[in-house]
This record gives sequence, C-alpha cells and structure tokens, in this order.
Amino acid sequence: MKKSPSVVDLSREPSAADRPPSSQPGTIVELNQTKRGLSSRHVQLMAIGGSIGTGLFVGIGSYLRDAGPLSVFLGFLFYGICFIWPVNLCVGEMCAYLPIRGSIFELAARYIDPAFGFAMGWVYFYGGLMLVCTEYAAVATVMQYWNTSVNPAVWVAMAIVVCFLLNIVAVKWYGETEFIMASTKILLLLGLVLLTFITMVGGNPHHDVYGFRNWQHGVMFEYYSEGATGRFLGFFSVVVYAGFSVAGPDLPALAAGEIANPRLTIPRVVKMTFYRIVGFYVIGVLAVGIICNARDPRLLSALDSSSAVGSAASPWVIGIENLGIRGLPGFINLLILLAGWSCGNAYLYSSSRTLYSLARRGQAPRVLCRCTASGVPIYCVLVVSLLSCITFLVASTSAVTVFYWFVDLTTCAFVLTYTSMVVVFLAWYRALKAQGLDRRTFLPWASPAQPYAAILAVVIGSVVTLFNGFTVFAPFSVQGFVTSYFGIAFWVVMFAVWKVWKRTTWVKPEDVDLLAGKAEVDAECRVWEDGGLEERRREELARMHWVRRAWEKMW
Repeated sequence: MKKSPSVVDLSREPSAADRPPSSQPGTIVELNQTKRGLSSRHVQLMAIGGSIGTGLFVGIGSYLRDAGPLSVFLGFLFYGICFIWPVNLCVGEMCAYLPIRGSIFELAARYIDPAFGFAMGWVYFYGGLMLVCTEYAAVATVMQYWNTSVNPAVWVAMAIVVCFLLNIVAVKWYGETEFIMASTKILLLLGLVLLTFITMVGGNPHHDVYGFRNWQHGVMFEYYSEGATGRFLGFFSVVVYAGFSVAGPDLPALAAGEIANPRLTIPRVVKMTFYRIVGFYVIGVLAVGIICNARDPRLLSALDSSSAVGSAASPWVIGIENLGIRGLPGFINLLILLAGWSCGNAYLYSSSRTLYSLARRGQAPRVLCRCTASGVPIYCVLVVSLLSCITFLVASTSAVTVFYWFVDLTTCAFVLTYTSMVVVFLAWYRALKAQGLDRRTFLPWASPAQPYAAILAVVIGSVVTLFNGFTVFAPFSVQGFVTSYFGIAFWVVMFAVWKVWKRTTWVKPEDVDLLAGKAEVDAECRVWEDGGLEERRREELARMHWVRRAWEKMW
C-alpha cells in the first residue's frame, strides 16, 4: 500500500548520500564544527551549577525582607514545579530525538516559522549575555567585601579574562573546570543548609534552640499593597525573581551537539536535573528563612545602592553573625565569589553556542562558524566577551545598582525564551499527530503528562513575562520599564525584521521536516548505540571500587 505523503518514514537506514564524510564509522569530520566532548556528569553539573549564582546567596535577601519567608519558599516551589519541570520535559523530548548542533532554535524554525526561531535565538543570546554581565557585576560586588578602595571595574576585567580563557580550551576541559566550580557551589549550599539545621536545634555558641522563631512574626508580608492583595503580590514578586534565579533546560539544550551519547544522556539529565535544581533551591530558600530574621535591617534592599556588599549583605551571613559564629564570613564570601564566577562562565558558554548556532543557520555572520581544532567556536566566545564589557558600568555606578539592572534585563528574556521553547514543543507535538506518529513508540524518550504540562507552562510563563515589572507603573519608572520589558520589544522587533526581510511562512503540521539532520546524528550516535562503548563502560564500572562506582553511576 502506498504511504500517505503526510507520514514521514524514519525507519529506513540512512543511505550513503545521507551521510557526511567520516574517517571511521560513527565519527563525523567536518571543518568548523563543535565536538561531543561533554559527559553526562559535565552536563548535569552545568545545568545545576550554572543556575546557582549569587542570586541565591545575596540577592534573595531583599525578597526575604519584602515578601517574608513563607512567600519566598512558596514562590520558588511554585515556579520550579509548575514551570521549570514542564519546560525541562518538553525540551528533553525534542533534543533526545534530534540532538543537533543548531539547537532548539533550529527546531523552532522547522516546526513553527523561521522568523520564530530567529527571534527566539537572538533573544536568548541577549538574555545569556545579560546574565554573564549580571554575574560579572556580582563578582565586583562581592570583591568589595575585602577591598573598597579598588575600582570595581578591576574585578570585572579579572572575571572577563578568566572566563574567556576557560572557554577557549577544549570543551572536555571546559566541562571539567565547570564541574569542579559547580560542585563547590553545591557543597556551599549543602553546607549552609546543614549549618542551619545544626544551629536551629541548639548547635551554636549561644546554645539557643531557635527553631522556627523567625517565622513567628508573620511569614507572608504585604508588598506594594495591603491585605490579601499585598501578600499575593509579595508571593508573585518571588516567582518573578525565581525566573531569574532558577535555570531551565537551556544549557543541556544548547550543549546537545556536544554531549556524548546524547539520546541516553539528555533524558537522564532532564529527569534528574529538575529534582536537583528544585531540591537545592526549595530547601535552600527554606533554610535561609529559618536562619535569618526577615525583619533584620541589614538585609540588602533591591533598590538600595548604599547597602552592604559581599557576604555582609547575604542573609546567610547575617544569620550566622547574629548567632555569634566567628570566622565564617570571609570563607563564605570566597565561595559566593566562586558561585558568581562559575555562573558567568557557564553562560559565556551558552551564549557563545547560541551565537554559533545562529551563524550555522545563516542568521549571524558566517565567520562565527569558525571553530578551533579542539571544537571551540573561538570568534563567538570572543564576541560575547567583548560585548560583556558593558559591565564596566560599575566603574561609575554602584556595582549593586548595576547588578539589579542586569537582573531585570535577564529575567524577561529568559522566561520569554523558556515559554517559547514550550510553544515549539506544542508545534512538535501537533506535527507528530498530524503525520500519524505515536510518541510512545516512535521516539527514543517520550516525556510524561503531555500536552497538559506544556500548556500549564505556557500560561505561567506568559503571565510572568507580562507582569514581571508590575512595580514600575505606580509611580512610573522609565528605567524600570525599560529593564523589565526590553526583552519583549526585542523579540517582536527581531521576529518582524526576519519575517519581512525573508518573507517567511508559518509551517503547517503536516509539512514539518522531521528528517533533516537525523542521518548525521544517527551516524554519530551509532558508536554508542551499537553497544561497544556501553559494554566497555559496564566492564570499567565492574572493576572500580564500590565508592567510585556509586559516584560514577550517580551521573
């Protein structure tokens, strides 16, 4: 029987014409191309550690003071479960099937409209660049804990140079450095949570069993209004801040073209990353509301540039100092510094790979496709590093003020990008149905609770994007309006420019191309999926000491 033209046959073996040149089976050799040098543990720590910046250790203090400990806890819990989880599921399903180097922006162009993919890619690039600047500004802020006589621009220059050098080495070594730095942040957070538990049951110099005493004088504060409305706005302000603090699946999605054994690794990363990110953040914000009194006058205000800097502004350190514990502020400040540095390093990677994927699709200068022999898109890394020099605004303006400018600019761009990723998934879901393909049997991994989880994420993401700057309207703040909503305007402009210039058309579900790039990915993945490497991996694990074997299996 002749097949319907709307049904794509993906069961056939790729022909020789489908395959690019290769030096040996399963190894694609192409000039100007990144390489699959990231292991599962690299990607998981990039996704977890890349999202843990100074926001959780310093910036959260203003939200604890303004919204209250319960609002902070519920805000992060709500955002993680109802938005971040569905976004991870959606992106993981698409990228596990087609882990191409063009990333999810290429899929957006195929499944919806080339103009949609163009706008989405450039908005994410802008958001990633702003986050790099945010963390550089945070590094300058934290360094002032030790020395306020040096212009903070010096610390920004130091952060730029170090992150640039880490990003031009082979991706495997970049993954190792980020693994170490991210592990340090995770150990810091776990240590602070453990310290909170020990001190709340009496393990402190005062032998004070304070428990939940800091929750006794109100746990959901009125913010921007009075009564129930004010308490809701306090909760919602935390949800918006969580949009800046808690990362989605962007790092695994952008690294899809550089992940070893991607069809096994990506689902594993997606499923585990959610629990780890939400677990770290939810438990972390619960602990900070326990150890620090939300009414402590030393908490850093979001708009008060005269407040303390570094770890002296962190609610963790304020709580520790109030308990009479000596010697920890300087050490915690050092670890907070590494947290900001690591997050900036991770998003220098992601924004440079976004620029690389745009160049591969002809939506950025082709010279940016050029990679080093070790697979690093050197010109992309250089461009992002040069653009991040706008962080030198700290030379003439308070580093804390500049930090919060970049927080606002980043939040809108990232929530908008994550929401767009889910819209791409819904187009993908619709195309599979239109072409008669069953997700459960056709895909290497099908995410659960679909399409309902995706629809919920679109609703929440849209609400957060539209109302993230609700405080700038009364009284109206031009600066606040621009930083809160620039991402939306930028998305609309980029979409319109590409739509008009290229005269693109919306892609019908039955016409979605599900084949392009699959032959190349199949050839690359065959070296893992044929069983040779997996069998050797099992043999290596069997010879390891049980402690090391447990550590390796964790990733």
